[in-house]
Amino acid sequence: MQDIANIQKIVKQNQAISTFFACLGFFALCIAILTFFTLFLQMLIFGFDRLSPEFFMNFPSRKAANAGILSAWIGSLAVMLVTAFLAVPLGILSGIYLEEYARKNLMTDIIEINITNLAGVPSIVYGLLALGIFVHKLGFGQSILSAGCTLALLILPIIIVATREAIRSIPQHIREGAYGLGATKWQVTKNHIIPYSMPGVLTGVILGMSRAIGETAPLITVGALTFIAFLPPSPISGTSPYFNFEWLYSGFTVMPIQMFNWTSRPEEAFQQNAAAAGLVLILMTLSMNAAAIWIRYKLRKNIKW
Repeated sequence: MQDIANIQKIVKQNQAISTFFACLGFFALCIAILTFFTLFLQMLIFGFDRLSPEFFMNFPSRKAANAGILSAWIGSLAVMLVTAFLAVPLGILSGIYLEEYARKNLMTDIIEINITNLAGVPSIVYGLLALGIFVHKLGFGQSILSAGCTLALLILPIIIVATREAIRSIPQHIREGAYGLGATKWQVTKNHIIPYSMPGVLTGVILGMSRAIGETAPLITVGALTFIAFLPPSPISGTSPYFNFEWLYSGFTVMPIQMFNWTSRPEEAFQQNAAAAGLVLILMTLSMNAAAIWIRYKLRKNIKW
């Protein structure tokens, strides 16, 4: 009886500790949500009046009333397009190779450790690396291509780690069943591993792209402009082959840099412009994440274990 009483006492203590930490975690979550909501509400109240068609279609100006974000949001979309084109397929394929094909030896252990460490490297380090390699050595210059390559390097470890974790979550019996039916390594990977892990992979893509769209330091390092009154050349031309890649080598600016430029000015009207630009940046991020979440939901719905 004494042993049963001691066990019940230990169980109650553990339940009390679990309840305490659950309440503590919920309290921390409430503080985080309240802080974000307060900042967002302040930004919304302060900058909502500047959201108009002219604000989206005007170039930056020395006059706050005439200033807009046309070059900034076009530049952000162009840079994100290059970033996604480079980082997403390369990161997913690298994660698949490391998890499914690479032999477990000292070399792969070193690669895995370095990938994990690179995910936590400050972004300015990537900017300095890109300045030496992409801007000077490869001759890309201070262009959209250099910016996209820089941000692709920045989020590549995030996507690789997320891909590997998603693959590891797939039950081993799925692989064994496929091999038992005579499937090859590639058939198992193509028909089972990739489809089943894709929802988790998209989570990593969401996190990586959300980080990339808000980065400022590495883009300033590779030569992003703080004031730009022109757009990159159109990627579509009227003559064969109907695609124009000159826009990749064009000068650029992005939304965070435009906001930084406005917040550095003392006039209140420019602060209002910065708040409005912040709202647009948040909406761009949420739209991008919503699209990825919707795709992830559809993929999960179609998965049959």
